[in-house]
Amino acid sequence: MNIKQLRQTILDRAIRGQLVSQAPTDEPASVLLERIQAEKEELIKEKKLKREKRDSQPIEEVPFEIPEGWVWCRLGDIAQSNIGLTYSPNNVSINGTPVLRSNNIKDDKLLLNDLVRVSGDIQEKNYIKEGDILICARNGSRNLLGKSTINNLEEPMTFGAFMAICRSLYNHWIFQTLRTDYFQRYLDFSNSTAINQITQSMLLEFPIPLPPLKEQHRIVRKIEQLFALVDIIEVNKKALEKLIEQAKNQVLSDAVAGKLTHQDPNDEPAEELLKCIGKTTAPDTPYEKMLPKGWAWCKLGDIAKTIATKPYQVLQSEIEEIGNFPVISQSANYIEGFSSNETKVLKVEDFVIVFGDHTRIVKFVDFDFVIGADGVKVILPNSNLTKFLYYLIFFVSYNIENRGYSRHFQFLQKEFFPLPPVKEQLRIVQKIESYFTFFDMIENNL
Repeated sequence: MNIKQLRQTILDRAIRGQLVSQAPTDEPASVLLERIQAEKEELIKEKKLKREKRDSQPIEEVPFEIPEGWVWCRLGDIAQSNIGLTYSPNNVSINGTPVLRSNNIKDDKLLLNDLVRVSGDIQEKNYIKEGDILICARNGSRNLLGKSTINNLEEPMTFGAFMAICRSLYNHWIFQTLRTDYFQRYLDFSNSTAINQITQSMLLEFPIPLPPLKEQHRIVRKIEQLFALVDIIEVNKKALEKLIEQAKNQVLSDAVAGKLTHQDPNDEPAEELLKCIGKTTAPDTPYEKMLPKGWAWCKLGDIAKTIATKPYQVLQSEIEEIGNFPVISQSANYIEGFSSNETKVLKVEDFVIVFGDHTRIVKFVDFDFVIGADGVKVILPNSNLTKFLYYLIFFVSYNIENRGYSRHFQFLQKEFFPLPPVKEQLRIVQKIESYFTFFDMIENNL
C-alpha cells in the first residue's frame, strides 16, 4: 500500500464511522440536522438567506452503511456554496485583491506564492471567509478537479470563476469527506459532459454522511493525528527511495568499471567482438584510466545503429504498415490500443533501446512499437551485443543529467564506452538484475 492509498484508507474508514468509537451519550446527527434546518428557516425569514429554488432530493439508496446515530443528507442541507469571480486582464493590478485559483491548492494546502491580484468592485458573496473550503470546480485536468483546502487568510481574498467555496459550521468534517475517493467517484458519476466541472447543483446534491457533532470533532482530530504519522512515513520513504536510487547507480558504476563480477581470462576479448562487428579499438580515446583485461573502448556508433527520426518515420527496412501497436513517445510512456492502418511499426527482432533526447529516459524494449508524436531516439544494438548496452547507456544518461547537458543524444554519440567481452557482459547483466530485483522488492514494500 502506497502513501496515497494509506491516506485514502484512513479517510474511507473515517466516513464509514470506523476510525473512532461511537459514544452513546452523543446527540444523534438527526437532531443536529433538524436544528440546522430550523436555523436555516429562521435566516430565510430574516431575509439573511435566500431560499433555494429547488428542494433537496431524498437519498433513496444510501452509498454505504453508517453507524447508528449518523444520518445521510445532502451537502446543501448543511452548507452553502458560491462560484467565483470573473475578471479580465484589465482588472489585474499589483495592489489589488488576491484571487485564489486552482494552482493555489496543492496537497490539500493553500499556497500563496503565485497570486493574481485584481482591482475593482467585488461583491460580498465573492469574498472568502475564514474557514471556507476552496474547491477546484473546473479544470482541464480531471486529476485536479475537486481538490480542496480550508482557508486561513492573511488578508481579504476572492476566488476565480473556475473555483467554488463551501461554507458551513461543519467544514472541518465536510473537508475530510471531500478529500475521499468516494467524493471523486461521485464526481465521475455526476459529470455527464465532456467538460471537467463541478456545478453548484452537483456540489450541493452530494450525499454526505453526517456524524454527531462531538464525533465529528473526534474523527477530525484522529485523522490529523494519523496523517501526521503518515507524513513522517512519507519523509522517511522518500529518503529510503533516494538511498535505493543511489545504490542502483553504484551497482551500475561498479558494473561499467568491471568491479561487479570477476574477469575470466578464457573469455574472448572485446577487441575480437569489435573486429567481428567490423570495427577496431578506438585509438584516440582520451581516457588514461586502464580498463579491465579483455575490455576495449568504443563509441556508440561502433556497436549500434541509431534512428533519430521524425514522428512515425523509421527506416523503410525496419518498418511495416500495420495497426494496433503500443506507442512510445519522448516520455517513454506506453499508450496501449493505438490503431491505424497507416501506422509505421518498428519491428523488433531482439531488443532496442529507446532514448529521450530531452528527458534522459532510457527504456529496454523487446516488442514491436510505434514511435510517438514527439519523437524518440532508437538505438539498435549489433546482434552480438547483450542487454549490458542498455544498462551502460542507462548509467551514462544519469551522468549526462548531472553534467547539465540539454541535448543528451549529442553527448551520447561523442562518449566513449567501456566494452567487456560478451560472456562477461552476460555475467554483469545477471548480477545487475539480481541486485535490482532485491532493491525493487524493498521499494515495493516501503
